[in-house]
Amino acid sequence: MNDNPYSTAVLAWYQANARDLPWRDPDASPWSVLVSEIMLQQTPVVRVLPAWEAWLRRWPTPAALAAEPSGEAVRMWNRLGYPRRALNLHACARTIVERHGGEVPDDHAELLALPGVGPYTAAAVASFAFGQRHAVLDTNVRRVLARAVSGVQYPPKAQTRAEVALAEALLPEEPAVAARWAVAVMELGALVCTARSPACPSCPIAADCAWRAAGRPAYDGPPRRGQTYAGTDRQVRGRLLAVLRDSPGPVAKPALDAVWDEPVQRERALDALVADGLVDPLDDGTYALPG
Repeated sequence: MNDNPYSTAVLAWYQANARDLPWRDPDASPWSVLVSEIMLQQTPVVRVLPAWEAWLRRWPTPAALAAEPSGEAVRMWNRLGYPRRALNLHACARTIVERHGGEVPDDHAELLALPGVGPYTAAAVASFAFGQRHAVLDTNVRRVLARAVSGVQYPPKAQTRAEVALAEALLPEEPAVAARWAVAVMELGALVCTARSPACPSCPIAADCAWRAAGRPAYDGPPRRGQTYAGTDRQVRGRLLAVLRDSPGPVAKPALDAVWDEPVQRERALDALVADGLVDPLDDGTYALPG
C-alpha cells in the first residue's frame, strides 16, 4: 500500500458502515454494476434501487436489452430523470453484444469507448466490477478530498487535473484494496462528509482533515447555485415523455399539447426530445418513443 494516511481509517469505517446495496454484492454482474453507475448519475440511491431491480429483472444481460427497441429503455426508465441515459444504456448493450460477445469488457479503454461512458463511469466499472486500480472521482469523492487534503469546503465546479493527480496519488498499490478504497471514500462522502451538513464528529479521518483543522472555513469561490426544476424545459420534457411512456402506441399532437400551456416552451421542449433521439415524429403527425 502507498503512503495514504487516510486509507486504514476509511477502509475500517467502510467495513462497519457501508450500505448493503445489491450492486456491491460480490456476485453482482459487471452489467448490473454498469447499469447502477449510469442510473446513479445525478440520481439518489433511494430512487435508483427499485428502478435498478426492475431493469435487471427485465434485462439481466446486455443481449436481453439489445434485442429490444431503444424506446422500451426510455419507457422503462420512467421518472429517473435525464432520460438520455436510457438511450446510452441501450446503445451500450448493443455495442457490448456487437463488439464484446455480450460481455461487459474489463479493459478500461474499452469501457471508455462504450456509448455514453465517460472517465468516471469507466473507472467505476473497472474498479467495482473487476477490482482494478483506478482513481474514481465522483462528486462525493471530490468533496472528501477537497476537505481532508486541500482544506477547502467544496471542490472546484469543474474537475481539475490537480484533483485527478491527488486521487491517483492516494490510491493504494494493491488493485483490490484500491478498488475498495474507491468505494469507501465515495461512501464516506455520501453518508458523513455531506455537502451541507458534514458529520465531522462521526468522521474516521476528522483528526487528519485539513478543512477541520483550519476551522472549517466557508467556501469563498463562485456562487454555488442549486438546480431548479419547476417551470424549466426539463420539466416540460418530463411531462411530454410521461404521456408517451404511458401510451401503448403513438400519441396525437393534441395529447402532448395538453401537458403545458406555454406553446413556445412546449414546442422547444418537444423539438429537443426529437433532436436527442428520445421521441420519433411519425409521418402521420403523431409521436412515439423511438423504435
